[in-house]
Parts: sequence; structure tokens; C-alpha cells
Amino acid sequence: MSEKSKLWVKAAGIRAGKTMAQTAVATIGTAACMGQVNWQMTVSAAVLAGLLSLLTSVAGLPEVEMAESNNM
Repeated sequence: MSEKSKLWVKAAGIRAGKTMAQTAVATIGTAACMGQVNWQMTVSAAVLAGLLSLLTSVAGLPEVEMAESNNM
């Protein structure tokens, strides 16, 4: 695996993890206000958000592009 690929996987993984955490917190907060947390729905929404984050990252990540321009 090239250095660029490793950097992309790391940056995309961090972004996806943060997105999943944010989605879980928002879903839990909303559900708690309604009186009941549906954990299956919370996990499902977080995983979907993480997948969408990874797919969005395919278009490009500023962290990877900045690293490339700094190495030139």
C-alpha cells in the first residue's frame, strides 16, 4: 500500500469515526427527549453515517491534499 493510500485510509477512518460518534450522540439525545433510546436504530444510523462519510471521502480529503503539497 502506498504512503498516499495509508494516509487516505487513516484520514477517512478518523472522519468516519467522528461522524459516527456525532450521529450517535444526536440520535441518543433526540431519543432521550422522547423518553426511550432505540439502540438498534442508534447503531444503524451511526453505521450508515460512517459509510456515507467514507463514500464522501472518495471525492478527496483536504488532509491528504495538504500532505501531498507539503511533500512536493
